[in-house]
Amino acid sequence: MKHILLAEDDFDFGSILKQYLEIHNYKVIWAKDGKEALSIFSEGKFDICVFDVMMPKMDGFTLAEQVVEIDPEIPFVFLTAKKMKEDKIRGLKLGADDYIVKPFEADILVLRLQNILKRTQKIEPIKDDVVKIGNYEFDSVNHQLRLNGESQRLTEKETLLIQYLWEHRNRMIKREEVLKDIWGNDDFFSGRSMDVFISRLRKYFKEDNTINIESVRGVGLTFSIA
Repeated sequence: MKHILLAEDDFDFGSILKQYLEIHNYKVIWAKDGKEALSIFSEGKFDICVFDVMMPKMDGFTLAEQVVEIDPEIPFVFLTAKKMKEDKIRGLKLGADDYIVKPFEADILVLRLQNILKRTQKIEPIKDDVVKIGNYEFDSVNHQLRLNGESQRLTEKETLLIQYLWEHRNRMIKREEVLKDIWGNDDFFSGRSMDVFISRLRKYFKEDNTINIESVRGVGLTFSIA
């Protein structure tokens, strides 16, 4: 049974959502505001979080920032009644796995949670614990990228993406292949999320000019090592 932390201040909606998730064999802890959710998260162990964006005491974005500081690997989903592009981009930059606009069917949320949990559970290290990528050492087991004694801590999604790019290096990888293999689908939200993660990896590898992540608009990308 997977444990979900649900943060939702609307009593009627939160109550219905909690019951629906429990019918689908999830154990749900329901917090009525952001501060309560943060307190619960810091004391418990959860597999995934579902945060409403607009909440009293602490909004969902601020809550997610605090939660990620405690556990950088925790997957989370935002629920919101707002359709603003800026909010979606902010959610992506925080590392959200999905962003669902109200109103929505509860079974859609269940399916998306199932897909996210499948993706986060299937991560496996490459055959060698540590591989050389240009001047860097990539440690897939400990989620680290090292250069000259300095270590960059990686999230599981970053680790999986580097692993995937390394295994498909020096050739064009279709954009939809990366999205389906790592994000589970190739919708707009996943595409924007991938763009954010690719930007992060470019920053991580910037000290070695023999490594290049080149994107071809509408086609795909290449992870090349000279």
